[in-house]
Amino acid sequence: MVRIFNSLTRQKEDFEPLEDGKVKMYVCGPTVYNYIHIGNARPAIAFDTVRRYLEYKGYTVNYVSNFTDVDDKLIKASIELKEEVPVIADRFIDAFFEDTGALNVKRATEHPRVMDHMDDIIKFIKVLVDKGHAYESDGDVYFKTRSFDEYGKLSHQSVDDLKVGARIESGEKKEDPLDFVLWKQAKEGEIKWDSPWGAGRPGWHIECSVMARRHLGDTIDIHAGGQDLTFPHHENEIAQSECMTDATFANYWMHNGYINIDNEKMSKSLGNFILVHDIIKEIDPNVLRFFMISVHYRNPINYNRELVEAAAAGLERIQSSYHQAKERLETSVGSGDDGLYRSIIDEKIAAFERHMDDDFNTANAITVWHELATELNKYMRGATTDKEVLEAFVDAFDMFSEVLGVRLVREEILLDEEIEALIEERNTARANRDFARADEIRDSLKEQGIVLEDTKEGVRFRRG
Repeated sequence: MVRIFNSLTRQKEDFEPLEDGKVKMYVCGPTVYNYIHIGNARPAIAFDTVRRYLEYKGYTVNYVSNFTDVDDKLIKASIELKEEVPVIADRFIDAFFEDTGALNVKRATEHPRVMDHMDDIIKFIKVLVDKGHAYESDGDVYFKTRSFDEYGKLSHQSVDDLKVGARIESGEKKEDPLDFVLWKQAKEGEIKWDSPWGAGRPGWHIECSVMARRHLGDTIDIHAGGQDLTFPHHENEIAQSECMTDATFANYWMHNGYINIDNEKMSKSLGNFILVHDIIKEIDPNVLRFFMISVHYRNPINYNRELVEAAAAGLERIQSSYHQAKERLETSVGSGDDGLYRSIIDEKIAAFERHMDDDFNTANAITVWHELATELNKYMRGATTDKEVLEAFVDAFDMFSEVLGVRLVREEILLDEEIEALIEERNTARANRDFARADEIRDSLKEQGIVLEDTKEGVRFRRG
């Protein structure tokens, strides 16, 4: 039985989905105004691993993760770059898939975009207004927070506690400092849509409520995201969704811990704001994923080069054992194994599942993987190896790899002399007017992160 720490109740609970064998899971995705940073990568990896394990357990997971493709940050980027908001959003959605693909994050069942759900958003807000949970104020629409008696149940705060320090910002036209915006009146030159309250665009919080309901129904099994989203984003989602549908919004809430950079909070002001797009040019994305899951998803994680290098060494040890076993398989035959190592493999698989069943404890699961590698190395030091035992080891490694999303096949890195040889071959092909071969070499190198540059001294290359 899988047990999940539910942020709503602050305790571990047996996971019982609404429908046998099926899981409805919604994970808050990024605002696509730039490349994702390492903080965005953590929930992408953590909840991809949750999904993978649930699928390993036999569930069919309907995994929905959104793109916020219109908001203040995108509008600001549009003004700065002198590009339309949809153009910027398209570019960074493509970049998101490129970066998360490198991290071996599976694509969601659906990746809904806000712009594609404007009619649904307007209808959703209209129901809230009609039911007395929201009101229009000079072109803006606000949610009436005090109309939801359970407001604060996720973040475990009371309305009375929240009202201390709450204030109405300049330009806001709400009745109560605790109310939050559902629809924003458009400013001059901003992207906008027509609505019963005038031209405008949705507020941030309403988007996920609408897309989750549209693609998964009134009640979902798991809603997940970063710890920083607990309040106010997820709190507001619960309030507006449950007031609109009169049903529980999500039965299990999951939140991953923060990520620090060299023991400091990541921020642009500190100059430690790390983009995944940049970091995976220097660090194997497979190692980055392995590092991320080496800490339980709910715990904070500290990123620095020393810790990443330690993770790389640990992964290298696992990969080395795996590759040696694959090589030994080519020459191994039956040797009358007494079953000792088969029972060890079964024990390690059971331990792996036990830790993953316990709120997806990947840190302990990786420890089991190391233990399994130790047993495999011990077995391979013997005079003879049984093919079926080696196959059982390899199958276990493959299963751990699939569940944790960590690749066991090491990427081949081209040496400088190999690149120079390919450049010379490309030069020869161009001289012979074999442009198809020349382009093929260039494209192949590009795929491996090798960029060719024409200089006065000839063709040079750089990595990334």
